[in-house]
Amino acid sequence: MIIPEKLYKQIVDTMPIPCVDVVISNDSRRVLLIRRSDEPAKGKWWVIGGRIHKKESLVDAAIRKVRDETGLEVKIIKKLDFYEYTSDQSEHNSKTGTHSVIVGLHVKLKHSQKVNLDKTSSEYKWIGHIEEDLDPYVKQILRDSRIFS
Repeated sequence: MIIPEKLYKQIVDTMPIPCVDVVISNDSRRVLLIRRSDEPAKGKWWVIGGRIHKKESLVDAAIRKVRDETGLEVKIIKKLDFYEYTSDQSEHNSKTGTHSVIVGLHVKLKHSQKVNLDKTSSEYKWIGHIEEDLDPYVKQILRDSRIFS
């Protein structure tokens, strides 16, 4: 179930939003990062993710977000941890910013595929280690995935 835009803005103004963030790895033990086009974290390198719809499982939300934002087919490897992300910015110009309660998941590509970004990202890259200039939240979810250890 998708919440109408006006109501969703009211919800963002008053409540934390349940989300999934997805660490996507390939057979070469590299991780996909996208550069965000929208707030929060506009212009930063990030993992794929977003809100969970009502009556949508965590797994279904993760698979949907990956498919919608990158066109990739993935399989779930494991749940990582619970996270919390706050920002003064919001994609909906919220007066109170963003507060997300996040479940992280590690997924792997089902087969070799081409990334096809949607409008929420401006570019992508595959990384083979945790880069120093990444946001602390992104570093944490990548550490928790243990892909690079």
